[in-house]
Amino acid sequence: MAGLVSSTDGNDTITAEVCKEADVGDGELWEVMVAGYPVLLVRNKKQFSALSSKCPHYGAPLSKGVCRGERLRCPWHGACFNIRTGDIEEYPSLDCLHCFKVTVEDGKVLITAKKKDLESSLRVKDMSKRCPLSQATVLLLGGGVAALVCAETLRQEGFTGRIIMATKEKHVPYDKSKLTKEMNLKAEDIYMRTPEFLDAHGIELWTQKEAVSVDFQEQKVHFQDGSSHKYNQLLIATGCHSSLLNVPGADLQNVCVLQTPEDSSKILELATGKNLVIIGASFIGMEAAAFLSDKAAAIAVVEKQEFPFQRVLGPQVGGVTMKMLQNKGVKFYMKAELQELQGKDGKVTKAVLASGEKLPADVVVVGIGTFPNSAFLKDTPIARDASGAILVDLHMQTNIPNVFAAGDVVSFPVALLNGERCSIHHQQVAEAHGHTAALNMLKKEKQLHTIPFFWTTMLGKSIRYAGCGRGYTDTVVKGSLEQQKFLIFYIRDGAVTAAASLSCDPMVALIAEALYAGKQISKEEAEACDIDNVPALAKT
Repeated sequence: MAGLVSSTDGNDTITAEVCKEADVGDGELWEVMVAGYPVLLVRNKKQFSALSSKCPHYGAPLSKGVCRGERLRCPWHGACFNIRTGDIEEYPSLDCLHCFKVTVEDGKVLITAKKKDLESSLRVKDMSKRCPLSQATVLLLGGGVAALVCAETLRQEGFTGRIIMATKEKHVPYDKSKLTKEMNLKAEDIYMRTPEFLDAHGIELWTQKEAVSVDFQEQKVHFQDGSSHKYNQLLIATGCHSSLLNVPGADLQNVCVLQTPEDSSKILELATGKNLVIIGASFIGMEAAAFLSDKAAAIAVVEKQEFPFQRVLGPQVGGVTMKMLQNKGVKFYMKAELQELQGKDGKVTKAVLASGEKLPADVVVVGIGTFPNSAFLKDTPIARDASGAILVDLHMQTNIPNVFAAGDVVSFPVALLNGERCSIHHQQVAEAHGHTAALNMLKKEKQLHTIPFFWTTMLGKSIRYAGCGRGYTDTVVKGSLEQQKFLIFYIRDGAVTAAASLSCDPMVALIAEALYAGKQISKEEAEACDIDNVPALAKT
């Protein structure tokens, strides 16, 4: 709806009439125009709020999102914002929304905003300055989103001591989800924060600095370069590492894992115009296959399971994605196992399956799972499970005083699994971990409360997923798998613990909000729902 600019002042402040008060119903989200800029108008309990119209994460239109009370959820990737303040309340977005003044005069709704705020869709939350007089040191091991959010939360909450982020990576924290979705990007294109940003907020970044041991008694970390550093509080957020092949020929050239921007660029270069074999129909494997489907000469995917993503998304969704890629010429060898890799002059040339079939392979990408980067903690008293994942509670606290852990390296109690421990490797979960860890470093006594939310993108289509479906025993499918427009509920013990969708926004966001509020959605409610009218499920 176009806004009628009624006044401006010397400070570039604009006031515009955007609509009539009677036109906007309670709980409705409207995108209105103020001086040619889109603004989100929300009405909640007869009160209006006006905010930036696009999610700072990837630019999703928030007018298509979900608002429950004072909480607004992005339809694409689940970030949440407070409609009164614009502050971020749930990730993956790092930034907040601008919040604009709303007044009602003679039944007309007026929005007042500064032009510079209208021009920007994001607002960086205020942070405290580093104070040289403060002797407290928080040491963050790892350079991913868990460490980054922990650092930023500490500053946002008033911590003025020293913050050091030590990572074996070459880069500042970057958006790892894009490594397989957009393999043609440079590392700098996916930086989540610039080096200048970190420096401005007193967050020290030590790159190519890998921890090799921790002396918890002395509160000291030892690094590969021979140096060491003491801490007052420690966060271990070292992530995970790709599992390696254990077959003859695994050490041949052009056999790759995909973990860094350099890996992504290398695979794109090697695979263009060549024969690509992908081992494992995981998220990494499937997204890489999709991106390279019109670039490689041929692509073959080898997987032990019957369908892609079978363990997480199940056979129905796996079948849809497999058909999507088959239509692009990708060949699948399912319920198959790699026996060996053969090569010539040190470079891989063939992938040999257990059936004896030989697949031409100029490059092989391995996506067969991960293991926690926690070997440097061996022979220490820190509690880990059989896989090596660090055990934490809902405060992200380990069994060692002043030591927290977050992200892919941990196993934590999951509310949707009745407190059962689980490792969940999603960006949004890692960010929530980092945020919670920071609050508890500052003695805020804050428990983790989040609904896991992730997405996978292939061939221009995105599958959204919210919840935790591990151990599900039943599913309810609404819509059409064949037409690639569906919503699927994952059922455990008679209740919905997760949902996934394709071309049905904002359904997964609605269900995420219902689960966040503690609503139990029964199998019967899922069966009765209308794919075009799920809001009833989200009422609390």
